[in-house]
Amino acid sequence: VGAGETEALGEAMGRALRAPAVLALRGDVGAGKTAFVRGLARGLRAVGPVTSPTFALAHEHPGPLPLFHFDLYRLSGPEDLFDIGWEDYLARGGVCAIEWSERAEGALPPDTLYVTLDSHPDNPDWRILTCDHPGL
Repeated sequence: VGAGETEALGEAMGRALRAPAVLALRGDVGAGKTAFVRGLARGLRAVGPVTSPTFALAHEHPGPLPLFHFDLYRLSGPEDLFDIGWEDYLARGGVCAIEWSERAEGALPPDTLYVTLDSHPDNPDWRILTCDHPGL
Protein backbone atom coordinates (compact mmCIF):
# COMPACT_ATOMS: atom_id res chain seq x y z
CA VAL A 1 0.00 0.00 0.00
CA GLY A 2 1.07 3.61 -0.52
CA ALA A 3 0.79 6.53 1.91
CA GLY A 4 -2.83 7.27 1.03
CA GLU A 5 -3.81 3.65 1.41
CA THR A 6 -1.96 3.45 4.73
CA GLU A 7 -4.12 6.30 6.05
CA ALA A 8 -7.24 4.69 4.58
CA LEU A 9 -6.48 1.41 6.35
CA GLY A 10 -5.96 3.31 9.61
CA GLU A 11 -9.28 5.07 9.09
CA ALA A 12 -11.10 1.79 8.47
CA MET A 13 -9.56 0.32 11.62
CA GLY A 14 -10.57 3.40 13.59
CA ARG A 15 -14.19 3.01 12.51
CA ALA A 16 -14.14 -0.66 13.57
CA LEU A 17 -12.35 -0.35 16.93
CA ARG A 18 -14.07 -0.50 20.27
CA ALA A 19 -12.43 0.90 23.38
CA PRO A 20 -10.40 0.18 25.24
CA ALA A 21 -7.88 -0.78 22.59
CA VAL A 22 -4.09 -0.76 22.38
CA LEU A 23 -2.37 -0.76 18.99
CA ALA A 24 1.36 -1.45 19.00
CA LEU A 25 2.83 0.01 15.80
CA ARG A 26 6.07 -1.39 14.46
CA GLY A 27 8.20 -0.28 11.55
CA ASP A 28 11.35 1.56 10.59
CA VAL A 29 11.64 5.33 10.33
CA GLY A 30 9.44 6.46 7.45
CA ALA A 31 7.42 3.23 7.35
CA GLY A 32 4.12 5.09 7.71
CA LYS A 33 3.29 4.70 11.40
CA THR A 34 2.21 8.31 11.80
CA ALA A 35 0.24 8.20 8.53
CA PHE A 36 -1.60 5.15 9.85
CA VAL A 37 -2.42 7.03 13.08
CA ARG A 38 -3.67 10.03 11.07
CA GLY A 39 -6.16 7.73 9.39
CA LEU A 40 -6.97 6.05 12.70
CA ALA A 41 -7.82 9.46 14.16
CA ARG A 42 -10.18 10.21 11.26
CA GLY A 43 -11.91 6.86 11.74
CA LEU A 44 -12.31 7.55 15.46
CA ARG A 45 -13.50 11.11 14.73
CA ALA A 46 -10.73 12.36 17.01
CA VAL A 47 -9.99 16.07 17.07
CA GLY A 48 -6.76 17.82 16.17
CA PRO A 49 -3.91 17.42 13.73
CA VAL A 50 -1.95 14.18 14.11
CA THR A 51 1.81 14.57 14.19
CA SER A 52 4.45 12.34 15.67
CA PRO A 53 4.77 13.00 19.42
CA THR A 54 8.51 12.20 19.42
CA PHE A 55 9.46 14.97 21.84
CA ALA A 56 6.24 15.15 23.84
CA LEU A 57 6.01 11.32 24.02
CA ALA A 58 2.19 11.49 23.95
CA HIS A 59 -0.55 13.50 22.26
CA GLU A 60 -4.19 13.34 23.26
CA HIS A 61 -6.95 13.71 20.68
CA PRO A 62 -10.46 14.03 22.15
CA GLY A 63 -13.42 12.49 20.39
CA PRO A 64 -16.22 9.97 20.90
CA LEU A 65 -13.36 7.54 21.60
CA PRO A 66 -10.30 9.49 22.73
CA LEU A 67 -7.06 8.71 20.93
CA PHE A 68 -3.81 8.64 22.88
CA HIS A 69 -0.89 8.71 20.43
CA PHE A 70 2.50 7.71 21.82
CA ASP A 71 5.98 7.78 20.30
CA LEU A 72 8.36 5.76 22.46
CA TYR A 73 11.47 6.22 20.31
CA ARG A 74 13.29 8.10 23.08
CA LEU A 75 12.43 5.61 25.84
CA SER A 76 15.16 3.27 27.00
CA GLY A 77 12.80 0.52 28.16
CA PRO A 78 9.32 -0.40 29.35
CA GLU A 79 9.95 0.93 32.85
CA ASP A 80 10.12 4.47 31.39
CA LEU A 81 6.55 4.08 30.17
CA PHE A 82 5.21 4.19 33.71
CA ASP A 83 6.94 7.55 34.27
CA ILE A 84 4.61 9.14 31.69
CA GLY A 85 1.43 7.80 33.31
CA TRP A 86 0.88 4.75 31.10
CA GLU A 87 -1.51 3.09 33.55
CA ASP A 88 -3.62 6.27 33.70
CA TYR A 89 -3.97 6.33 29.91
CA LEU A 90 -5.06 2.68 29.89
CA ALA A 91 -7.61 3.33 32.63
CA ARG A 92 -9.22 6.15 30.63
CA GLY A 93 -10.70 3.67 28.17
CA GLY A 94 -9.71 5.18 24.84
CA VAL A 95 -7.55 3.95 21.99
CA CYS A 96 -3.78 3.95 22.56
CA ALA A 97 -1.70 3.97 19.36
CA ILE A 98 1.97 3.40 20.16
CA GLU A 99 4.78 4.12 17.71
CA TRP A 100 8.06 2.33 18.48
CA SER A 101 6.12 -0.09 20.67
CA GLU A 102 9.13 -2.43 20.76
CA ARG A 103 10.46 -0.20 23.54
CA ALA A 104 7.47 -1.13 25.73
CA GLU A 105 7.59 -4.91 25.45
CA GLY A 106 6.41 -6.40 28.70
CA ALA A 107 4.27 -3.38 29.59
CA LEU A 108 1.61 -3.86 26.93
CA PRO A 109 -1.69 -5.55 27.81
CA PRO A 110 -2.23 -9.12 26.55
CA ASP A 111 -5.01 -8.03 24.17
CA THR A 112 -2.75 -5.60 22.27
CA LEU A 113 -3.17 -5.51 18.49
CA TYR A 114 0.20 -5.42 16.71
CA VAL A 115 0.36 -3.49 13.43
CA THR A 116 3.61 -3.84 11.47
CA LEU A 117 4.51 -1.63 8.51
CA ASP A 118 7.38 -2.87 6.36
CA SER A 119 8.90 -1.56 3.15
CA HIS A 120 7.88 -3.45 0.03
CA PRO A 121 10.91 -5.16 -1.58
CA ASP A 122 9.89 -4.07 -5.12
CA ASN A 123 8.85 -0.48 -4.50
CA PRO A 124 10.18 1.80 -1.71
CA ASP A 125 6.95 3.88 -1.82
CA TRP A 126 4.80 0.87 -0.93
CA ARG A 127 4.25 -0.70 2.48
CA ILE A 128 3.28 -4.16 3.61
CA LEU A 129 0.89 -3.82 6.55
CA THR A 130 0.41 -6.84 8.83
CA CYS A 131 -1.92 -7.09 11.82
CA ASP A 132 -1.44 -9.66 14.56
CA HIS A 133 -3.47 -10.24 17.70
CA PRO A 134 -1.69 -12.89 19.79
CA GLY A 135 -4.63 -13.06 22.20
CA LEU A 136 -6.98 -14.41 19.53
